[in-house]
Amino acid sequence: MSDGATVHASCVAVEAQGLLILGRSGSGKSSLALALMALGADLVADDRVILTPGPQGPIASAPAALSGLIEARGLGILRAAARPWVVLAAAVDLDRVETERLPPPRAIALAGTDLPLFHGQAMPYFPSALMQYLKAGRGA
Repeated sequence: MSDGATVHASCVAVEAQGLLILGRSGSGKSSLALALMALGADLVADDRVILTPGPQGPIASAPAALSGLIEARGLGILRAAARPWVVLAAAVDLDRVETERLPPPRAIALAGTDLPLFHGQAMPYFPSALMQYLKAGRGA
């Protein structure tokens, strides 16, 4: 999977659900990916993600040179078992801070598909909430 657009992002997978983590440099993309990995998510890509349109939605993969690597500030580049690709189910934008207790549904267009979009949060439960979303979806 290497004929798509490359974006500055990180990506993890929970079962068959992929989460694209967007944000400017230093916004915490790798940190959030590491927190999700500690809760059981699999690494797909860190720093750069290749997005390719697919029949079930955008497919995320890592550039070959970065596959299985993730940055941990203060420790360096770490090795990690990584999935070769995942179909994206949602995205989170760490450059935007969620201010609403029950935010409205938001979307982002990626590789020709509208996906649910979440804004970042500094709350300690945020990685756990994202994991639960990827496992079971959103209620009302």
